[in-house]
Formats: sequence, structure tokens, C-alpha cells
Amino acid sequence: MTQDFGMSAARNDVLSEVLTLIRLRGELVYTATLGAPWGLQFQPGPAHFHFVETGQAWITPAGDAPTLAKQGDLILLPHGRGHTIIDAPGSPVEAIEKIAAENFDRDGLVLRHGGDGAATQLVGGFFSFEGSPLPVVMSALPPLIHIPRGDAGAPPWLAAISRFLLAEAQEANPGSSLMISRLIDLLVIRTLRSWAATQVNRMGWLGGLGEERIGRALSAMHADPFHRWTVQSLAEIARMSRSIFAERFTAAVGEPPLRYLSRWRLTIAADLLRSGGLKVTEAAYRTGYASDAAFSRAFKAHFGYAPSEVRRQTPS
Repeated sequence: MTQDFGMSAARNDVLSEVLTLIRLRGELVYTATLGAPWGLQFQPGPAHFHFVETGQAWITPAGDAPTLAKQGDLILLPHGRGHTIIDAPGSPVEAIEKIAAENFDRDGLVLRHGGDGAATQLVGGFFSFEGSPLPVVMSALPPLIHIPRGDAGAPPWLAAISRFLLAEAQEANPGSSLMISRLIDLLVIRTLRSWAATQVNRMGWLGGLGEERIGRALSAMHADPFHRWTVQSLAEIARMSRSIFAERFTAAVGEPPLRYLSRWRLTIAADLLRSGGLKVTEAAYRTGYASDAAFSRAFKAHFGYAPSEVRRQTPS
């Protein structure tokens, strides 16, 4: 029993460490009242969520299979690759830009569209990940995350956050933009936590947490990311031989242990640079690089821009 508690705590610690670095920029929250038949197509761009208040909808990420969302369900599309949402297979689909131009009430933040058939009402929202694309987090996520309602209806946390989001969006009081961003932040993190708790076959850091001994090594890396870890020292924490640990870690997480650690260190360094807490030279030293130049090369290869440009990558 003690061992199970310890593993649960380790999982929560790693999950908290990863989710701590998620910062979102809420762009729009709205309600959609849709009468069958209807269909909307969203182009690639910001991430999106749909909460089905009444009715149902089929949601299909670009290049993936459709998912049926019923009343009380939440759909999160974290990658922003574009998607379609329709009332039933075969319904006509129109671009959201065209429909919004004709049928979106910008004052009330309400979209009305469709025919005279069965009604579906959604709460939707756009958001983006600020600054770093957080590949350590994003690589572990599928194109669509489905949080179904329980036997008692929508989870209380989901219903409460949705109500607060709409209230802030519609009233437009001082500070509403900040409140919307914070509420979307809470919604997404709570969704990721609920989803992660139900997954069995998963990759990335989530996959590692599913294996007790690999989870111990992940917990150690996240507890002290700038320690001079070696594969051997991590294998000892996992109580495995070096070769078996390296093989099992790569299979569970999707990359070798020291490569994962390097990417996680760079993600932390980007966050520290963004917040103004570190200079580039200090970040290079903390992440274990022998020179600023070597750190800058690794950083740019990972994120696509130089460490000196981090703060410019954060939307104002």
C-alpha cells in the first residue's frame, strides 16, 4: 500500500511539473445555437474546445476519425490542425469564416446557424499556447481529447468553468480578458489531468508514468532536472540494468532518457528566459552546456528560434 501511494505521488509530481509550464492565451469564447442540418469547418490555427450543452455533434480533426460528442461532453483539440463539426454524417459543411460573417452576434458572442431540425447548443473557445510550443507536452497528446459526461451529467468542474467563461465573455468588465485566459488555462489543465488519469496506452512522459519503474526515473529527472544525470544513475533509481532501462524508457516515452532530459531542460530554460529570471549565459550554465554557442544551437534546433528571441515569441 505504501509503495502504491509513493508511485501515485510521483505521477502527480511529474504531471504537475509539466502542466506548470502550460500558459495559454484565450482568444474567444462563444455559444453556438445550431439547428439540424448543420456543419462547420475550422481551418488550421488556434487550439479549440467544444462543450456540448444540449444535443450532440460529430467532431473530426483533420486526417483523423470522427468522435460523437453528446450532451455534457467536452472535446479538446490541442494541436489546432483544423477540424469539422457536424450534427450527423452527410450534413453539408460550410467554412466557419463564412458562417460567422453572416450569423455571429459579436456583442452577445452567439453564433446561430442551420435548419429547423433538432437543436444543438455548444460553448466553444479558441486559445493558443504562449511562447514555447511545449513539444514535451504536446507530443504526448492526441489530436482530439474527449471527456465524456458521467452518469450524473457533466462533471461539476466543467459546468462551473463553462458558466464563468461565458459570464466573463459576455459582460466585458475590466479585467475580463485576463479572467478568460485564466479560466481557459484552468479548463485545459483540468481536462488534461482528467484525460491522463484514464489513459493506458500512451506515449511521451504520460507513457513513462504508466510504468512504475520508469515513472521513478521520470520523477527523479523532474525533481532535479539540472542534476548531472547519466543513464546508469537513472537505471539505478529504476532498479534495472542500464541496457534494459534504456530500452524500456525509449519504448515507453518515445525517445532515449538523456534526449528526453535535454528537451525538458530546454523547455524549463525557455520558461525562465521568458519570465526574465535568467540571462542566456545563466541558462546555458544551468542546462549543462559548455558554452553559450552550444546552448544557443541546441535551443534553436529545438524551438526554431534563438534563446535571445524568447521574449519576442510571447504574444503581447
